[in-house]
Amino acid sequence: MSSTTSTVERAFAAALYDDSDTGLDTGASLLAADPGADTELARRGREFVAAAWRRGWQPADVVRLVRRELDAVHVRLLAEAIRAQAPDDRSRGRRWAAQLAELDAGQEPRADRFSYATAVLELYRLLLRLPALEPLEEPVASRAPESRMLTRIRALLAKAEATGFPEEAEALTAKAQELMARHSVDDALLAAGAPAGDAPGACRIGVEPPYEQAKAVLLNAVADANHCRAVWNEPFGFATVVGFEADLEVVELLHASLLVQSEHAMTTAEAAQRAGGRKRTKTFRQSFLAAYAHRVGDRLAVAARTQVPGDLLPVLATREVAVTDRLDRMFPETTTTRLRGVTDEAGWTEGARAADRAQVRSRRRLDQGS
Repeated sequence: MSSTTSTVERAFAAALYDDSDTGLDTGASLLAADPGADTELARRGREFVAAAWRRGWQPADVVRLVRRELDAVHVRLLAEAIRAQAPDDRSRGRRWAAQLAELDAGQEPRADRFSYATAVLELYRLLLRLPALEPLEEPVASRAPESRMLTRIRALLAKAEATGFPEEAEALTAKAQELMARHSVDDALLAAGAPAGDAPGACRIGVEPPYEQAKAVLLNAVADANHCRAVWNEPFGFATVVGFEADLEVVELLHASLLVQSEHAMTTAEAAQRAGGRKRTKTFRQSFLAAYAHRVGDRLAVAARTQVPGDLLPVLATREVAVTDRLDRMFPETTTTRLRGVTDEAGWTEGARAADRAQVRSRRRLDQGS
């Protein structure tokens, strides 16, 4: 064993398997005193990253957790380790590549050796303790270039988010919904005519504080209405959405857009309340978003009852069974939770009104028997 490897091993023995500050200080002191250990320390970081991928984690998942549990310096160190490991990794699909592209690219001057070593060991402590997650494998179809239809949907939703006029946002979102419905039906028909039909996949979508319960309700409603199923992992701040690739894509787009639109609507509602002499609070915002999520869910449930072409019903039923089977295999045990802290009547009323303006009624649902 080389001296640098020995330094890293002793530092790890002192710091990674001991949660005390004393062990952390001992490990950081060992690393700070041996500049030659930096290369080995970085190599070990790449190994920790690769181990996280083997446990089912993805870049965005780990970044989300590190951002919540540690500090900005740890997020930057994690981004460096992920980028360094990427050339040795296999191709993992479009979503994975997008997560790599979104990594923090900031380069700040490195702190003194002891502070740097402390931050690295704190990060490695967290990576070492990551539990196994349900593995996600992107379907081959997700690696194809984005369709013209999705490009149009994305553009319409971007305009809906940017406009300051509710009526315009409503019209743009309604048009996007029409294209989403057509995109999903077209995909189902293409899959039915293929020699070997595709299989449902899964993706993770961040559901982070504040007001994460209301955001999870919104995502669940969007997923159900778009032929998918969602399972929320509250401790790690994400939900896993299961469905066919074309439907997963529109769930990602629509959920993100509705979050932006709800934030805009909440800001406007708060300004109106302040102008009327009422001080807005956290309970107003929580009640607003809860009402928004529930009302959107109600309207999507109505849309789910829309009739689909009769000759498509067997195809849709087959896809429903496939999605449910994949969900049950990934999550054999799930629990339900009740939304808490919804006590502000004005917030609820304004959130419901904003949901009505979101105009989401034209989307059809697959799992009508669920």
